[in-house]
Amino acid sequence: MRIQKLFRKTLFGVFFLFGVIGVSTSVLCIYTVDTHLSEEYESNSRNIAKTIADSSVDILLNRNLTALQSLIDQFVEIQGISYIYITSETGEFLAHTFVPGIPEEIRTGDATSTVTVERSLPGMGDFVEVASPILAGVAGAVHIGMDTGLVALKIQRAIGQQVYLISIIFVVGILAAIWLVGQASRPVDGVLAFAVKLAREREADGKGNEKLLARNDEAGELARLFLYFSQVMDRDKASGLAQPGGKE
Repeated sequence: MRIQKLFRKTLFGVFFLFGVIGVSTSVLCIYTVDTHLSEEYESNSRNIAKTIADSSVDILLNRNLTALQSLIDQFVEIQGISYIYITSETGEFLAHTFVPGIPEEIRTGDATSTVTVERSLPGMGDFVEVASPILAGVAGAVHIGMDTGLVALKIQRAIGQQVYLISIIFVVGILAAIWLVGQASRPVDGVLAFAVKLAREREADGKGNEKLLARNDEAGELARLFLYFSQVMDRDKASGLAQPGGKE
């Protein structure tokens, strides 16, 4: 499909507009999904930590560390949770799910802190660790590590579906823009062809161009204007030949 130069800038402008919309929508989508899923996972981990903290009060009072270990082993099977450990008010490790042992970074860190931190453990991966105090911190704290790799995978899957939809809309929009611009440029092609025909053959009757001359838009007006000027030129030429001394 041939596009007139008059419409090429418009078509490129449409391409650019679709590109800006597609990129901005994708960036906003990625940011929104990333933010919401990360907050959701972090909130769920905090709730689980609080549940463990509330459930472990009696166990800690009885110093039943076996039951405490059994309690956290049940929760570590939840998807997204990579490790759990419980510390006393003095920072002593009472129970944990690390195999074979507690990583050095966690062992040397502040075990009494309940602030959310990001950890990178060698051989294990990257994690976001949340904590919940037991009896307002008097009896210690529960710490839960959430695997950020799993969160990233969830985000990738969620965003992928939306990106596919945006890509389909983008491709369909581009094809539709090309077709619409082609439809808009077709009357201009007809007007140009009609003008060239009048200039070359001096056929001022408009035969074979009835559809073009019958159009009620700008293309039809231009065609009728070209026809009018052609007829005027023919009349002027005829009147000049009819006068005495007129030249061929």
